[in-house]
Amino acid sequence: MINPKKVKTYSVKSRLSKVNKGDFAAKPVKAKSFSGFLESLPNILKAKDLRAVSSDIVVARKKNKGVIFMAGAHVIKCGLNPVLIELIKKKVITCICLNGAGIIHDFEIALQGKTSEDVAANLKTGKFGMGRETADFLNCAAREGVKKGFGLGYAVANAIATTDLANRDLSLLYNAYKYKVPVCVFVGIGTDIIHQHPSFDAAATATGSLRDFHILVQNIRSVNQGGVVLNFGSAVMLPEVFLKALNLARNLGNKVKDFTTANFDMIYHYRPSQNVVSRPISSGGKGYYIIGHHEIMLPLLAQSVIEKI
Repeated sequence: MINPKKVKTYSVKSRLSKVNKGDFAAKPVKAKSFSGFLESLPNILKAKDLRAVSSDIVVARKKNKGVIFMAGAHVIKCGLNPVLIELIKKKVITCICLNGAGIIHDFEIALQGKTSEDVAANLKTGKFGMGRETADFLNCAAREGVKKGFGLGYAVANAIATTDLANRDLSLLYNAYKYKVPVCVFVGIGTDIIHQHPSFDAAATATGSLRDFHILVQNIRSVNQGGVVLNFGSAVMLPEVFLKALNLARNLGNKVKDFTTANFDMIYHYRPSQNVVSRPISSGGKGYYIIGHHEIMLPLLAQSVIEKI
């Protein structure tokens, strides 16, 4: 039989406590500035991490280090182009990486100020992804741009920039082109609606995407000793591409370590956790994983950065 009377205790006052009142949130008040709101968040867990990522971005740009922004297409679909465009204009983002769907939604926004079809409804009749203008424009841009020696991202950005589109100013690619920020686009053949169309040139698209891979390798060198790599919402494609590009940069003799990575997504995913947050900084650096909806988290992060620049 155990004897509870022999249990050993100690004073709670002598114990390490991971949470103390100095880290608590401030109470909400009316007419608080954004800076005041940010500082009112508790200095605990993900609120602490958000401030750390924001600070690292600001320090990176002050030191002229790279800030690479990778994003799944959902970031564009949920109306965040104006936020990203402002970060481009403020010279916060130095390189953008998208998947194939990213250029689709960005072009449709530039063309008509709207995007994102009803997949379930159109799939029933075989109409899903069969919009003529999107496929014709993007597939032509890839084919003609690659002939000129462009990467896929620049090929599309150049086509948008040289075409009179009604909402061009809302295009992420157009603004990246305008402010000379490289855009790298990585495509899995068969994953995008424009691959269903007869205008699709797989060879040109693949060649352009490979050129963008080499551009990313060049840009990864800029995050050494203080840069930042952000991934918003790409669960597989961009984390995989980033890991290989980082490895190639190192294989070619470049020192790339002691930088910050941060993955933002709505749920936890294995590949971003490993290929963005953990493995790349195992030889030095910091990694963060913050969960939340893009339409909330990206404006929060962007505003916190703009406030400090």
